[in-house]
Amino acid sequence: MTPFIAEIIGTMVLLLFGSGVVAGCVLKQSKAENAGWVVITLGWGLAVTLGIYASGNVSGAHLNPAVTIGLASIGQFPWAQVPGYILAQFIGAMLGSGIVWAAYYAHWEKTDDKGAKLAVFSTGPAVRNLPANLLTEAIGTAILVFAILFIGTNNIADGLGPIVVGLLIVALGMSFGGPTGYAINPARDLGPRIMHAILPIPGKGDSDWSYAWVPVVGPIIGGVIGALAFAMLY
Repeated sequence: MTPFIAEIIGTMVLLLFGSGVVAGCVLKQSKAENAGWVVITLGWGLAVTLGIYASGNVSGAHLNPAVTIGLASIGQFPWAQVPGYILAQFIGAMLGSGIVWAAYYAHWEKTDDKGAKLAVFSTGPAVRNLPANLLTEAIGTAILVFAILFIGTNNIADGLGPIVVGLLIVALGMSFGGPTGYAINPARDLGPRIMHAILPIPGKGDSDWSYAWVPVVGPIIGGVIGALAFAMLY
């Protein structure tokens, strides 16, 4: 397996369980319908954990362009490999969300809420204020990258690191996910948003392209800030 394939698989696993838990909670007549935000944050935490286990030994399990760019900005990852990693992450995110679409095929026409359908694929703000939404995404991703790096400075027993990072995702979702749904990952948001636009989903509505730049630009800014903060303080 190459790092490129590993990033595809790891990010696909991330979206399988991440988008999958959202679908279960928001689509009509799902047995998990209305399970709530706590279930969603736990699901995303487990999704990240499993994505890291799936790819970490081969690619380092970035699974996120903001992580890749953040690491490159402080010299912990070669810039020459950044485009390939990002491409792999987008491919994986699109594949994962496409499989979720198929798994919940019978529930799309049962669901009237266009926003709920979009939420399975991508994030949206609770209060639409683009500068504030951008700031939230930047803060959340700065904390993510900073925390991933300082977690790495600890002597965590072999194999437990992905679990700790998964718990970090749960904590981020519970603490900072409320305003925007905490994309904190351009590939996780934009790749599935593209799938929402092209897949045949009954009554799906638009893909909210006017907001789509926020969960791309915000996390990239935040990822670089988090990495630079780590480099300065540690």
